[in-house]
Amino acid sequence: MDLLIFDLDGTLIDSQLDLVHSVNAMRQHMGLALLSNETIASYVGNGAPVLIRRALGDLATEETVARGLEYFLDYYWHHLLDHTTLYPGVREALDAFHSQAIPMAVLTNKPIRFSEAIVDGLGLRQYFFRVYGGNSFELKKPDPYGIHRLMEERTAAAHRTMMVGDSAIDIRTARNAGVKACGVTYGFQPETLEADPPDILLDNLALLPPLLLTAS
Repeated sequence: MDLLIFDLDGTLIDSQLDLVHSVNAMRQHMGLALLSNETIASYVGNGAPVLIRRALGDLATEETVARGLEYFLDYYWHHLLDHTTLYPGVREALDAFHSQAIPMAVLTNKPIRFSEAIVDGLGLRQYFFRVYGGNSFELKKPDPYGIHRLMEERTAAAHRTMMVGDSAIDIRTARNAGVKACGVTYGFQPETLEADPPDILLDNLALLPPLLLTAS
């Protein structure tokens, strides 16, 4: 492979509990009832502004969403590593690819400062030549701009580039960019992969290196 690109939440890291706590802290601050873990997890994937808009409901005004987003971002910044951990098999997979000098990057819709803080806090920085977040560019996933940018940086061929993620957003991003797609079943939104099936579907990321490193 010329390039492996990974989503962050639901793919490399299990951040669900910290996101749930932060969204519910925001709702409590706004005088609203708490939401279930599953409901909040279903809102993740399109960036923080969309997450908060969904968490506040369709009747929320722009001003209310802006206040909610400000509170959420501040709260989450102080709690983003309280419970967040790597999924089983992630470090083993990254070690295997790193040992073979396979270029790797993170492309997430999570704000960049949170993404970099988590990557650094979990000791992942050495694996990735680049981390791009939801506000690194004007356009977020599923727009292919981020993948194309990373491909240009590494002079990577499309047929030797793969996007790895847990939701249909990641698969659509790969399709829009004309690259291969790998889905994981353990993330936040694996049910969405039924409508947008990836080229490879795995229950554990540690299963990916044997497939790619032995492929011709």
